[in-house]
Amino acid sequence: MTPRTLYRRIALAEVVTWALLLLGMVLKYVTRTTELGVKAFGLLHGVVFIAFCLVTVLLWVIQRWTVREGLLGLLSAVPPFLTVWWERRLERRGRLDAGWRLGRDGDMPANPAERVVAALLARPAVAVGIGVVAVLALTGVALLVGPPASNPG
Repeated sequence: MTPRTLYRRIALAEVVTWALLLLGMVLKYVTRTTELGVKAFGLLHGVVFIAFCLVTVLLWVIQRWTVREGLLGLLSAVPPFLTVWWERRLERRGRLDAGWRLGRDGDMPANPAERVVAALLARPAVAVGIGVVAVLALTGVALLVGPPASNPG
């Protein structure tokens, strides 16, 4: 899988989970029929949101995006449906063209972030495992903290 394909898929997944969450919100707040959609799709969207952000940071390093591009990539996950637009914009500008630049036989890492990414790319199965654990851990933290409305104060 290329970085372009990975980013396209995670951006699309983020859009789909946004749509499902919005459907759940309609069922809860407009039709007042069920809260199940918000609970199930909210959790699913949260997991995919975190995964999108982690993949964005990974590609920020690999593709040598500017700080502006990296931050805009992260921010694109906040409003509904913006991630696919962002991914397509990067695609049009050629910012997803490079391969796994820091992989085997690739560039030498030039900074600490690149060294971490190069180590991950050297062992793809380990990298996927670390990514899954990171998503689950961050999801657990988000569940412990809870939504902003549930915090007293």
